[in-house]
Amino acid sequence: MTDNTYQDAAASANGTEGELGPDPSLLIVDDDVPFLKRLARAMETRGFNVDTASSVAEGISKSKSNPPKYAVIDLRLGDGNGLDVIESIRQRRNDTKIVVLTGYGNIATAVTAVKLGALDYLAKPADADDVFNSLTQRPGEKAEIPENPMSADRVRWEHIQRVYENCERNVSETARRLNMHRRTLQRILAKRAPK
Repeated sequence: MTDNTYQDAAASANGTEGELGPDPSLLIVDDDVPFLKRLARAMETRGFNVDTASSVAEGISKSKSNPPKYAVIDLRLGDGNGLDVIESIRQRRNDTKIVVLTGYGNIATAVTAVKLGALDYLAKPADADDVFNSLTQRPGEKAEIPENPMSADRVRWEHIQRVYENCERNVSETARRLNMHRRTLQRILAKRAPK
């Protein structure tokens, strides 16, 4: 039995071939290793053939050697930006369905990810069902509106985080751009994200 025949048989047994198609290859790139392992296991149970990477360099290397049909990529990685992995995949395969994950919302980065060919943009912690639904949505389908949208405090926090990242994590410059006292900004940055 060849690898492809085995993959087809496994997908048919799981009842996922109709949703995933004949190529269920999935690359997950995330530097949060416990999350990466959990998501990989969850996606395997849903019929994907999962490969993982925990850095931009590893993600690019794996996308060059075996471009996947599906990809889940974290934007903020220890050694760079997940957008580089998306570009690497797109250079080799233009039919890959890509979902982008991030720990904080950033509209500008989301727009860039979509322009590079990302299918969806999910805030972490996204669960396996959200990721699966995003990867398997049909063209033109719209994602459901969340029952619990972000609170005003969370939106404010996300905006501060975006400006902070755009200022290359320079507290003084961020405080100046936000017209905020530096110590106030430091207190906000030291706290956890509001729900």
